[in-house]
Amino acid sequence: MTRIDQLLAHAAQIDSPTAQLDAELLLAFVLEKPRSYLYTWPDKTATEAQVAAFMTLLERRQRGEPVAYLLGRQGFWTLDLQVAEHTLIPRADTELLVEAALQLADARSALKVLDLGTGTGALALALASERPLWSVTGVDRIESAVVLAQHNQRQLLLTNAQFLSSHWFSALTDQCYDLIVSNPPYIADNDPHLQQGDVRFEPLSALVAGSDGLDDIRLIIAQAPSYLTANGWLLLEHGFDQACAVRELLQQAGFIDVSSQRDLSGHERISLGRLPSLS
Repeated sequence: MTRIDQLLAHAAQIDSPTAQLDAELLLAFVLEKPRSYLYTWPDKTATEAQVAAFMTLLERRQRGEPVAYLLGRQGFWTLDLQVAEHTLIPRADTELLVEAALQLADARSALKVLDLGTGTGALALALASERPLWSVTGVDRIESAVVLAQHNQRQLLLTNAQFLSSHWFSALTDQCYDLIVSNPPYIADNDPHLQQGDVRFEPLSALVAGSDGLDDIRLIIAQAPSYLTANGWLLLEHGFDQACAVRELLQQAGFIDVSSQRDLSGHERISLGRLPSLS
């Protein structure tokens, strides 16, 4: 029988920039306990089956598999979401999109909102959870992603969100929205970061967008005006060095009040613009 503190000490030596946190999350998962339990009861012992399961997860993490995929869960905003290998792992940087969207209208406004490339449903569900009067639609071209987002919606008991299969706007004929948000693929297909870290295990279709990473952003910006109400907003996440290019694309497409916002690392991570009124 092996004690909890011994398991943590061993696991903290794995090759990961967040080795201690990884070890805590994986051990708590195997023991079916909260992380606080590990330090409240460090002298408790794990069964042989639990130790074996923990070691298997550690080996997979050592090979680079993301912790979120190993756990099948990831926190985003205030939500706990199920994740799967066919979707992008929700990241804290994307919460900036949620913050920006919430600032554009007060909670008493009943808006129609669209999340393009919804994946796990993270953006759509975060917005739906904060704004009960909003009607939020999330779309994805991957059917299994739509099914996963629908599962997360049911688990969170959010009735003001729905998820549909659509390749960007393809299935949204005659629909108009007050707000469109998206965290689309924005990595160049030859970017060396694709061979590093957790990204190696995530689906390329959710990451790569042409030789400069802007193919999908160009398409979204070009088509969005046909699906936005007058004075409607488009908000996009993009790469840390793409803000200037995205602002230019928004301005060329006729958007006004174009700006970018910085993430916690100081990078311009999202850009947004407003479609002018017809008058």
